[in-house]
Amino acid sequence: MSRPPSDQGAPPADTASRPRDLPDEPGVVDEAELPEADLPEELDLGDEAPAPENVLRGAAVIRAHLRDAPKGPGVYRMIGETGEVLYVGKARSIRKRIASYARGQGHTNRIARMIGLTCSMVFVSTRTETEALLLEANYIKQMKPRFNVLMRDDKSFPYILLTADHPAPQITKHRGSRNRKGDYFGPFASVWAVNRTLNALQRAFLLRSCTDSFYENRTRPCLLFQIKRCAGPCTGEISHTDYANLVSSAREFLSGKSRDVRDHLATEMSEAAEKLEFERAARLRDRISALSTVQGSQGVNPRNTEEADVFAVTEDAGHFCIEVVFFRTFQNWGNRAYFPRADKSLSGPEVLDAFLAQFYDDKPPPRLILLSHEIENRDLLAEALSARAGRKVEVAIPQRGERKELVDHATQNARETLGRKLSDHLAQEKLLAALGEAFGIDRKLRRVEVYDNSHIMGTNAIGAMVVAGPGGFMKQHYRTFNIKGTDITPGDDFGMMREVLRRRFARMLKEEAEPDAALPADPETFPSRPDLIVIDGGKGQFEAVRAVMNELGVADVAIASIAKGVDRNAGREQFFVPGREPFRLPPRDPALYFVQRLRDEAHRFAIGTHRARRKKEFTKSPLDEIAGIGPARKRALLHAFGTAKAISRATLGDLEKTPGINAATAKLVYEFFNEKT
Repeated sequence: MSRPPSDQGAPPADTASRPRDLPDEPGVVDEAELPEADLPEELDLGDEAPAPENVLRGAAVIRAHLRDAPKGPGVYRMIGETGEVLYVGKARSIRKRIASYARGQGHTNRIARMIGLTCSMVFVSTRTETEALLLEANYIKQMKPRFNVLMRDDKSFPYILLTADHPAPQITKHRGSRNRKGDYFGPFASVWAVNRTLNALQRAFLLRSCTDSFYENRTRPCLLFQIKRCAGPCTGEISHTDYANLVSSAREFLSGKSRDVRDHLATEMSEAAEKLEFERAARLRDRISALSTVQGSQGVNPRNTEEADVFAVTEDAGHFCIEVVFFRTFQNWGNRAYFPRADKSLSGPEVLDAFLAQFYDDKPPPRLILLSHEIENRDLLAEALSARAGRKVEVAIPQRGERKELVDHATQNARETLGRKLSDHLAQEKLLAALGEAFGIDRKLRRVEVYDNSHIMGTNAIGAMVVAGPGGFMKQHYRTFNIKGTDITPGDDFGMMREVLRRRFARMLKEEAEPDAALPADPETFPSRPDLIVIDGGKGQFEAVRAVMNELGVADVAIASIAKGVDRNAGREQFFVPGREPFRLPPRDPALYFVQRLRDEAHRFAIGTHRARRKKEFTKSPLDEIAGIGPARKRALLHAFGTAKAISRATLGDLEKTPGINAATAKLVYEFFNEKT
């Protein structure tokens, strides 16, 4: 079970779980009305209209757990019939919060549905409400309850790392946990922003970007030194003292002292020009130009706000967008838009409140967080983030000045981003409707799967599945299949397609037979069963797929196949669907363009995966198959003998003499190759 951070004290008592707090419900029963020795069997429901039977049943279940609910702060889980976590919430007093649910009436439709599905509850006590908030965000991200506000994109942000564990520090891109010693600068909103900045910093400060192992094995400067992107510390082209000065300048620039660094370089350039050292002056000029590129690409830069994250939320047609903008060292490091999954009955501030704790669950907070709306847990969030960071974190809603301008700018971006997404969503739904009409499908298409194979004469054969829906290409649902069938003749596309479809739908049927699949489907959740599958191939692939679907008993999934046109010209494709003669679509039909995009995406994905697998095979070595031979010993053997073939021919004595290889390892290698022969 997840626990709060170590600086939050002892782990919570394990009587419950942990998620996000619901807004106070009407008719909350005060804790004073519920003495521990005399809890009522039935709560007074007043004159309100009777609740549906399932809600009353769920309220009775909650009432049965009320006696065991802790009085103090903590988190709770509401559990469905098959063990699914429906909701995770926190409360200052768990008993008081649970009592509000036990009424069974006066709730919003969302909460009434949640109560009606509840079959049990679990509680976790914490020492403070702050600990409950942190624990709640962690559980929500782990369990993804259907009634909580959920982040849909939880990728970690990239940083720039200036290492401090090597005599010649490296500057590199970093993503993930900060387990390497050094200075981290960011976050950046995208990898593209990091790469662009790193490129300019290499030109400006000539810091190495190579790995430590590459650095240690250099005997002459690499190409980056030749094109003036590195000072060449690996081969002594620059002393460690002078290189340390470059590192110090880069650290100052990334820490916000950009003007001081540029002024210093400008002074050096002037002095070099006065001494007629024009080549050195030109190099300094180029470095100043590179720094100007970094600063000029930062967009809107604040004048008085050194470090802040700005959050703005907007809502339209039941959809929410939260725009996050990062400011560090008085510079704009980019922005990212999130589209959290949330019930349409929630307001923008409620969604933002639920979003923030999850956002910072695995990210270091800045000293200042600016919000577009007031949220219920603002003070609690500031307290929790301050305790985790070990320093003060301010959460503010600015009303005037530069900070208000930053929030307004983020709000405008959020509106425009949500508008574009809704427009794209509408266009995508029209394309799906046109595709269904073209193929004679009378139901709405929500999930379309496209399949393709890739191989070279049957080697490294790959099957690929891409998925499209109302939101466009759903890349998180893409899948690849390594062709494993031993009875498939190399190059047999029909056999490969049969194997891919058989594995895909056999697994789908198995998952649908599991107990969790009996839960009512959430209409907002992207379905796992396709409405249509499209095969990249002609009549042979089409018939192979039909046979597999009939074999598995999958009768409610439409099938279509797209064969390349005459002379393989786009626009003259031939389509195969059950019950119809092969046909073509009009050259300017939107459905034709759409299915071409689907086919091309499947082809791209299949080819890319095949190439990656083939590349891995090219670099594969027999040494990789020997247990106990890691990168260091493999490198030592190759340095000593040159090739794997030479290693296989070496005697046991020669292997034992290899630097870095002990007798036991030498015997292991010798026996491996001799058994092979």
